[in-house]
Amino acid sequence: MAAKNYTLVTEFFMTAFTDHPEWRLPLFLVFLSFYLITVLGNTGMMILICKDRRLHTPMYFFLSHLSFVDVCYSSVIVPQMLAVLWERGSIISLIRCAAQFFLFTFFASIDCYLLAIMAYDRYVAVCQPLLYVTIMTEKARSGLVAAAYVAGFSSAFIRTVTAFTLSFCGNNEINFIFCDLPPLLKLTCGDSYTQEVVIIVFAIFVMPACTLVIVISYLFIVIAVMKIRSAGGRAKTFSTCASHLTAVTLFFGTLIFMYLRDNSGQSSEGDRVVSVLYTVVTPMLNPFIYSLRNKEVKEAVRKSLSRLKVSGRL
Repeated sequence: MAAKNYTLVTEFFMTAFTDHPEWRLPLFLVFLSFYLITVLGNTGMMILICKDRRLHTPMYFFLSHLSFVDVCYSSVIVPQMLAVLWERGSIISLIRCAAQFFLFTFFASIDCYLLAIMAYDRYVAVCQPLLYVTIMTEKARSGLVAAAYVAGFSSAFIRTVTAFTLSFCGNNEINFIFCDLPPLLKLTCGDSYTQEVVIIVFAIFVMPACTLVIVISYLFIVIAVMKIRSAGGRAKTFSTCASHLTAVTLFFGTLIFMYLRDNSGQSSEGDRVVSVLYTVVTPMLNPFIYSLRNKEVKEAVRKSLSRLKVSGRL
């Protein structure tokens, strides 16, 4: 067979949502508002946890890192998305695309690990309350967070190197909100089977493994709670896990729908909507989920506002 002539791609043209020009300005304003709320909300949560000594516990230590990661991985995606909407399309080089893919994979992986660690933290608090202080020491929780960052970096590095050793040729248009794996694989030429297998194998060590840790932790929590005789005691114990369960459902639900399903027959527009949920909406909602359903955080917010009022009067 005669060899085909391919034009190798060195840059991509991002066109997400530009096929609906009437949505351009409204979407730009909505995404900009969501991003500002994400940055302010998560930054405020980190400052609150740092300033209030009553929040210097393992659960809030993990939550402060979750807030930091949410700001970072939202910042990797949203500014590029806003540029695409503002300019009716945006050119991104192959190197920038690889950097965006790496950073998103890095921070999203850490997010998964942190949510799994927080589930384990709730398991220890509910099922082994007398040993909680000795298990969740400062050294232990720092080690868990450090392990999440190292594992996230390793997974992101290997997946990025594997993905970008593929050859991209012909069409260079990415009709998606960022340089993600599914739209990139559509632009490859040649045999990509080996790379896809490696990427999928490393993906299995993130989402399904973290999901398994969360499910097992909550199975033990449910068993422990059902042994509590008073309805009030059961409700109080469940309430300490409600915020985390809500965050897990939002984040993992959209990720699993996006990456661990049969993609045949799925519209790219539907994929874009789902991707907006886990890159824009979920990071914005997390501070509200943990503040509105948490007495300690609400009390800390109330005291902080009271101090601001007093300072303003002085």
